[in-house]
Amino acid sequence: MTEKMYDNIVEAIGNTPVVKLNRVSRFDGVNVYVKCEFMNPGGSIKDRIGWWLIEDAEKRGALKAGGTIVESTSGNTGFGLAIAAAIKGYHCVFVLPDKMSEEKIKNLRAFGARVIVTPTAVEPDDPRSYYSVSKRMAEETPNALYMDQYNNLANRDCHYHTTGPEILRQMPDIDVFIAGIGTGGTITGVGRYLKENKPGVEVVAVDPEGSIVEEVFRTGGHEQPAKTYVMEGIGEDFIPQNYDFDQYDDMVKVGDKETFLMTRELLVKEGIFAGMSSGAAVVGANRWIEAQGDRLKGKNILIVLPDSGNRYISKVYDDDWMLEMGFVESSSGTVEDLLHFLHKKPGEITMAGQHEKIGKVVEIMSEAGISQLPVADDNGWVKGIIREGALLKALFKEKSGADESINGLIDTAIEFVSPSDSVDKVSNLITQGKVPLVAEGGDSGKLLAIVTNIDVLNYLGTRKS
Repeated sequence: MTEKMYDNIVEAIGNTPVVKLNRVSRFDGVNVYVKCEFMNPGGSIKDRIGWWLIEDAEKRGALKAGGTIVESTSGNTGFGLAIAAAIKGYHCVFVLPDKMSEEKIKNLRAFGARVIVTPTAVEPDDPRSYYSVSKRMAEETPNALYMDQYNNLANRDCHYHTTGPEILRQMPDIDVFIAGIGTGGTITGVGRYLKENKPGVEVVAVDPEGSIVEEVFRTGGHEQPAKTYVMEGIGEDFIPQNYDFDQYDDMVKVGDKETFLMTRELLVKEGIFAGMSSGAAVVGANRWIEAQGDRLKGKNILIVLPDSGNRYISKVYDDDWMLEMGFVESSSGTVEDLLHFLHKKPGEITMAGQHEKIGKVVEIMSEAGISQLPVADDNGWVKGIIREGALLKALFKEKSGADESINGLIDTAIEFVSPSDSVDKVSNLITQGKVPLVAEGGDSGKLLAIVTNIDVLNYLGTRKS
């Protein structure tokens, strides 16, 4: 990074630092470095292509003064385009899949952009996909251009002419370049430049499980159907025109869980606050390096870290989200552990019908020694619970008769959990005023048990003592 003054924020893009990894990638004799693209003004490597794509469109006459830029984006290209558009005076419409973080959506709107959110789990040619919606918006908006980072070859040209030379200046002894593959712009442009200017450099792409890219790379063109995955910014369900498989020497798959855990490790072990795709790139790099054996000793490897962790505070850096998604385990154990501690045998539970008489329910509670009772509707589905407090209020304050129905006294603030759910989840439900009901499958299946406040307090108190 240079010490100088700039005429505008775009001039500050690039020249991001290269930093050695010391704890999360430790291989004997192998030097592993990362390029910190999250230190660009807009927080990602996509800042580089924002200005470049707009300048290219202007030169081609495709974008007129005061026009509107439409783009399908996972968020970061939107930021890059929004920064450049703010300086040049263009309007922006961005279309994102609904799996993208709330931070990305809010930040794009902060630029004054119109943001449209579309379903994730649809085919690329589905009219609801973010590709299709973007094309339609560009067609329907006067003086608008669909930038199309996936098939716009100016994307990879930008990295060929800027990012590639920058990397070779910073790291003239580079031996391996590793990056996630999404639109293909970074890995194709940088890969081609490095191969042309430093023969022998290897280029390795990282692809998420669920994406079709690695299968196409291996099989020479046979596309397997894509599956849904959680990580953002890399992987595809089609092959963009920016791809050039001849530039890639190898490709490695990574999963969601290991990616998110590595993303967090980068922060706590290296002090690097990066996003999901950065964690994926490091996991993929580690897997590939380990598979090469001793041949990489003395080699220098560079991994691209595409964006900042501040885009994912509500996801990968949120303990509750990680727990809910099953990417981390609760230190408090599971509901099954709780039931075992309480000696509650699944299935031993008394229920009342929604039309049961108040007097009968009082009798059931008294005999069972319980203070609340699940209530089923006429079809046998659990509708809610009846509490002793509600019965007392009805009998003594509201002067209801013992032969009246409990139907109007039922509390429907219930939430189903499964035996595999965490006790933390149950605790959170209780603090929200809900009653956790344990059921098979966790979604109104066969009712197994009811968990009370004192159950959780006894369990947690014993564990912590």
